[in-house]
Amino acid sequence: MRARAFLLPLVAAFSFALPAAAGWREAAEHNARAGGVSMVVVERGERMFEDYPNGGGVDRAWDLASGTKSFSGVLAAAAVKDGLLTLDEKASDTLTEWRSDPRKRTITLREILNLTSGLKPARVGSAPTYDAAIKAPAVADPGDAFEYGPLNFQIFGEILRRKLRTFEGGSYADPLAYLDARVLKPAGVDYAGWKRGRDGMPVLAHGASLTAREWAEFGVHVLDGGGDVDQVAFAALFEGSAVNAGYGLTWWLKAAPRAETLARSRTMREASDLFTHPRRGELPADLVMAAGAGGQRLYLIPSRGLAIVRQHPKLFETRLARRRAGDIEFSDVEFLLAALEE
Repeated sequence: MRARAFLLPLVAAFSFALPAAAGWREAAEHNARAGGVSMVVVERGERMFEDYPNGGGVDRAWDLASGTKSFSGVLAAAAVKDGLLTLDEKASDTLTEWRSDPRKRTITLREILNLTSGLKPARVGSAPTYDAAIKAPAVADPGDAFEYGPLNFQIFGEILRRKLRTFEGGSYADPLAYLDARVLKPAGVDYAGWKRGRDGMPVLAHGASLTAREWAEFGVHVLDGGGDVDQVAFAALFEGSAVNAGYGLTWWLKAAPRAETLARSRTMREASDLFTHPRRGELPADLVMAAGAGGQRLYLIPSRGLAIVRQHPKLFETRLARRRAGDIEFSDVEFLLAALEE
């Protein structure tokens, strides 16, 4: 797609679409009215539409917030291919301090990545250091409950950090260096920034900043199979767990979660209307989503060959502040239904 970028000249605050894009402008209007600053549509590898309202720009990078989490899933599939780990190995194989805890010693990497580890969750938006994360107590049996938050991703980071010390002669300084080499560079993705914690380690839960084009590029890479990764592990990224069919391994899915899971998860009820909107059933069954605070979104629809990015400049904004700014509430379902209109 990069080689064809010259076909799509664009400047900030302008949009471009091929004539066939019936619903894209309607979706772009919804995005703009909700305070969005970017929208990019890639269809079967071709960048077909871009819009940068409200001060956005083609070269402006934005904080992905928890949209960062989905990089870890593809990274896990690459690590399986490299023989670093398996999804069903015990985390305590690496985190030896967990072996004395009857609950923690049985947690698998799959349960860490699908957020059913049973560990006490950290506050959403506040990632602990790797060391603090692995000290979190178990409050449920692994696999019994879905708990959204940053904790599990920081634990995954510590597991990778320890494994990488002896992998290929310790040539990777940290999990971000490995992610960059195995996932981002092969995808043609350049990140603008990545937050690090107080321990100096990359924040895998919500650390990345990317332009809309770069995030869409990652989406195309995922649609193309994720590159040089273990394909069984890669397919598992898009399979829900027994307690939450709406979340795979680091990716949100279209499938409906259990009623009790939805009732327990404020994030699933309030951060998106994907699981509550009355018209959600009209969306494609194979829709998957990377999502972050403020309405940062990467939507993938494999059956349509579509990757759609939407970004917003503010991660945490009250409804009152939005009303004062004259912005409407962003709706994942309404945005997507407009974008998919023939």
